[in-house]
Amino acid sequence: MMAIHKITTDLYEDAFTLLALHSSLKDYAMVYAINLCLKTNFVRASKDLDISKNVSFSFFEWKDDSNDNYWTLLSNQSEIEESFDSGDLFENEPAITKHYLLPEYKEVDYLLKIEHEDDALEKEVLKQLLKIPNVLTAYILNIDHLKYKDNLIF
Repeated sequence: MMAIHKITTDLYEDAFTLLALHSSLKDYAMVYAINLCLKTNFVRASKDLDISKNVSFSFFEWKDDSNDNYWTLLSNQSEIEESFDSGDLFENEPAITKHYLLPEYKEVDYLLKIEHEDDALEKEVLKQLLKIPNVLTAYILNIDHLKYKDNLIF
């Protein structure tokens, strides 16, 4: 008799914190503000995070070698402009479809993922993020309650 081995999603247990950011800033302005406030060095990744053929989310990263942390900032929203040939009054008007990285948090504009080992880091980062003028609010998300946790594995 042959043994059957199954790989579960529990296999990927990495220590990370996920912060939700609400802001009307564009992604490049958000990164600039975070870099100024937290003294980080986020840069745009060479490729955005692609979930499907047409859906991608802006992706910024920073490798903090001195503290052995990996930071990523992701947009939670992606807009796709589509045009339909319906033959009616609005046939030339584009339709905009919104997609979300974490659909259960549609109101969140950006997600800041910090892979780290230091528990004190997240509270200090949160305190600093709330000082950014155009950040309406920021808070820590409970990772265990996420339905689409796989979207954060990259």
